[in-house]
Amino acid sequence: MTQGEAAPRSTRSRPTMREVAALAGVAIKTVSRVFNDVPTVDPAIVARVREAADKLGYRPNLTASSLRRGDGRTATIGMLVEDAANPFSAVLTRTVENVARERGVLVLVGSLDEDPTRERELAQALIDRRVDGLVIVPAGRDQSYLISEQRSGTRMVFVDREAGLLDADAVVSENRQGAITAVNHLLKAGHRRIAYLGDRASIPTAAQRFAGYRHALEVAHIEYDDEIVRHVGSSEEAAIAATEQVLSLPDPPTALFTSQNFVTVGAVRALRAMERQDTTAQVGFDDFPLADILSPGITVIAQDVEQVGRTAAEMLFRRLDGDESPTRTVTVPTRLIERGSGEITAEGPCHD
Repeated sequence: MTQGEAAPRSTRSRPTMREVAALAGVAIKTVSRVFNDVPTVDPAIVARVREAADKLGYRPNLTASSLRRGDGRTATIGMLVEDAANPFSAVLTRTVENVARERGVLVLVGSLDEDPTRERELAQALIDRRVDGLVIVPAGRDQSYLISEQRSGTRMVFVDREAGLLDADAVVSENRQGAITAVNHLLKAGHRRIAYLGDRASIPTAAQRFAGYRHALEVAHIEYDDEIVRHVGSSEEAAIAATEQVLSLPDPPTALFTSQNFVTVGAVRALRAMERQDTTAQVGFDDFPLADILSPGITVIAQDVEQVGRTAAEMLFRRLDGDESPTRTVTVPTRLIERGSGEITAEGPCHD
């Protein structure tokens, strides 16, 4: 080694089961039985083997050991969500993780970014790792690629949206009715020109919320106006631009129904930049952090994300425990939380 060169990094291979057996003075098969929690192994031998493993820094290969188990279980489940950074996805994931942890099961999580190809790739990657089951917020409309895996015994539950072309359990929120409740709340405050800002219409949840918006207007005998409707995706920047556009029209809306949490946040930013937060009413679909401490607070249709996640996880584990009942879809109710923005009347702020 010449002067100035960095010394090569020393590497050491992982300790092996053979080395643990040698240090503990037992057979390799005994080490295997200890780490597979075979109850007939003498407690003193178990303690000796685990002490040797700790000294060597040995960790068992859980995937390999699971393949040797009679039931083929790996004590892992896969979870695919829209975006792990989204508050909805974060709460959903944590709730499923909490239920799984009670059963000693690890959750492997991936984000789909509303990409059907990525959904297929990540689902297959998790299946290849022998997960026991899957919880999926589907990005595409066709989940028939999972039929053969389902027939092979992999259990799966779909969340937020039902599976397409696949008979599977699902847990969803009351999207259409929640949107109807939001628009009716604005109508009650005297608004007749209510803009819709939402995610892409191709997304099932967005389509259901848009359908609820249109139904509420129809029942109130208010003519639908495409000029104040924007399907902007889930980008805050796009929502800001869309809000500015509809509020700059010659006949601007007096209220906004923002049907996705990032869209709601973008609209909030735009309203404040335009100093319209106290005169333009807003109801959002999905709660989000700090919505209650803004002035005015943001009125929302809140999903019970924890209930959705808990129901999905419990449904999956019942399937893993042998439940063979017909598949079903569970719908979890939403609720209106009044905080101020949705109570601004068509004539201006609502004061108590």
